[in-house]
Amino acid sequence: MKILVLHGPNLNLLGRREPHIYGSTTLAQINERLQELARELKVELEILQSNHEGALVDFLHKYMDNAAGAILNPAGLTQFGVSLHDAIKTMPFPVIEVHISNRHAREEWRHHSIISPAVKATVEGLGWRSYLEALRALVEIVREAKKT
Repeated sequence: MKILVLHGPNLNLLGRREPHIYGSTTLAQINERLQELARELKVELEILQSNHEGALVDFLHKYMDNAAGAILNPAGLTQFGVSLHDAIKTMPFPVIEVHISNRHAREEWRHHSIISPAVKATVEGLGWRSYLEALRALVEIVREAKKT
């Protein structure tokens, strides 16, 4: 089973960018933890980080027919990523939105997500652990759907 992991703009700066909000864990460390969990769950990950919305959309399109699901941290595209929203709605598999911080405990403008209406669920506020919880849930959702 192939699961996509998409990291949006500025997430390449994790560990350096506002550590009081996002923590000191780097994106490489998050990806390493995801890969460890993926091995436990017996799934394969395809991972992309991009600062460009089109690259994230292209990645979804590329794997549209051979991925079972996706985890997406839209980062700065959360409020305005219309093309990303539309691509997610087209996918034949579930997508889970991930955020490291709790957007609702931050500035008012961060509370709204244009991505949320297009996804299966959102996991947020658990720091880097949000990614792991999203992966666990997504794999379970996909496996349950295959049984029915």
